[in-house]
Amino acid sequence: AEKKQQLVAVINAMEETVSSAPQKEEESSPPASQQPTDPASPTVATTPEPVVADTVEKNTSKSADDEAEYEDGRGFGIGELVWGKLRGFSWWPGRIVSWWMTGRSRAAEGTRWVMWFGDGKFSVVCVEKLMPLSSFANTFHQATYSKQPMYRKAIYEVLQERNPYKEVYTEIWVEPEAAAYAPPPPAKKPRKSTEKPKVKEIIDERTRERLVYEVRQKSRSIEDICISCGSLIVSLEHPLFNGGMCQNCKNCFLECAYQYDDDGYQSYCTICCGGREVLMCGNNNCCRCFCVECVDLLVGPGAAQAAIKEDPWNCYMCGHKGVYGLLRRRDDWPTRLQLFFANNHDQEFDPPKLYPPIAADKRKPIRVLSLFDGIATGLLVLKDLGIQIDRYIASEVCEDSITVGMVRHQGKIMYVGDVRNITRKHIQEWGPFDLVIGGSPCNDLSIVNPARKGLFEGTGRLFFEFYRLLHEARPKEGDSRPFFWLFENVVAMGVSDKRDISRFLESNPVMIDAREVSAAHRARYFWGNLPGMNRPLVSTVNDRLDLQDCLEHGRIAKVSGQQQRINSTA
Repeated sequence: AEKKQQLVAVINAMEETVSSAPQKEEESSPPASQQPTDPASPTVATTPEPVVADTVEKNTSKSADDEAEYEDGRGFGIGELVWGKLRGFSWWPGRIVSWWMTGRSRAAEGTRWVMWFGDGKFSVVCVEKLMPLSSFANTFHQATYSKQPMYRKAIYEVLQERNPYKEVYTEIWVEPEAAAYAPPPPAKKPRKSTEKPKVKEIIDERTRERLVYEVRQKSRSIEDICISCGSLIVSLEHPLFNGGMCQNCKNCFLECAYQYDDDGYQSYCTICCGGREVLMCGNNNCCRCFCVECVDLLVGPGAAQAAIKEDPWNCYMCGHKGVYGLLRRRDDWPTRLQLFFANNHDQEFDPPKLYPPIAADKRKPIRVLSLFDGIATGLLVLKDLGIQIDRYIASEVCEDSITVGMVRHQGKIMYVGDVRNITRKHIQEWGPFDLVIGGSPCNDLSIVNPARKGLFEGTGRLFFEFYRLLHEARPKEGDSRPFFWLFENVVAMGVSDKRDISRFLESNPVMIDAREVSAAHRARYFWGNLPGMNRPLVSTVNDRLDLQDCLEHGRIAKVSGQQQRINSTA
């Protein structure tokens, strides 16, 4: 507690230093690297570069006709570090900025424009919801710091603003009581930058613009260049738009295409899987976004600004037109997107063993082993499918999830605790099992987590518990009884982790998005040997499906219809 008070005293001293310094004058024009944004609009979000002190000082000139800003006598001037409160969020550190940085109008009297640390977005906040940075002890939220990487990043960034003190008080950070305030360990950075390494490694920064110009002049085909980065080493077609794609961008697309932020939108541009400032679709059923760079380059100069002014703005995947400048949406993009994720395997495995169907009158209730069971949705789905359950063994450690399962299923689930405590003897005692299902935690696999540890560290290692128990539950040599299994995990994982999981399970995954059956956008990879896992989710124009083809052997399709007159009121 004493060390924590010392830390608060340090913050107070820092705040006094800032308040005593002469306040910077309002800048007359934004830096060249700053893109105009509209963070208050649902159609735009931005992650601008941090404001450098030298840059601010170089742009302190103010036009004579500019009106004074934030002079309502309520404090919180430009450049001041504050805590701000938005509905649904903890107190969050930010900086008071001028209205011109946002590309919007001036803030009303009694409000301030705030640029938030962590994600760099802007919001208008009333002064009643602002507190000085010296209120660290009252505003810092330990639970949010422990759970949200973005909050930790914001805390780290606001403390970095105190560079003169970072070496003087370093001994404070090593104390256990102050460990919660320590900066996060070095971590892999997500691909969310205007300077994408994949572009700089392959071609010059201006090559993409030059190649697009050649396409506009009809001296080059757009299918011959990667529309994501401009590389001429094209390995496949872009699944959504006319144009090519290189291998590096393919790997990036596989990792980032189904990565979503807390607001439910894609984290990266639909075209290049990068971008610093992105435009978000205003269609309630769409979660896609497009970066300003791709829009201005492929659609046309000024297209991004036109989209910002349009409210609501329907993106290039939702618009009625199929062509926007050089951006031409593929007519069969749903099928191409599914094939893109289905045919991206680096390894080939033998097809799963097929079991002959069992007559309905000879079918028996099955035994299920569910690992990482959660709230027992596996049992719920099996019941909805009309499958009789003899025994449902579930491994789960979350007490709240166990309570939900016990209440919803009236005690029909046998909970066996931690998956790491299940042995071969237990499998033999509870089995034989007909179905093994599970999905290990994705915390250390998802690229959403910049501090992820991968498949072989942290919670990622729990995948091998599934692999171990799957091996124990399989039928032994010579046993021909039907046996099925299913493993699920997040799509937004590293290509190498996905490759390793496939190698151990000797199976390639299929990608299924929850949006096909619900309102949620939640794409997942599924490995398994369930019949029909690789079939298309919906029929295409080339499919000729008959009811008879969809029925089990021995069943005959009978279609009857009732004629209805044109003037019928039925």
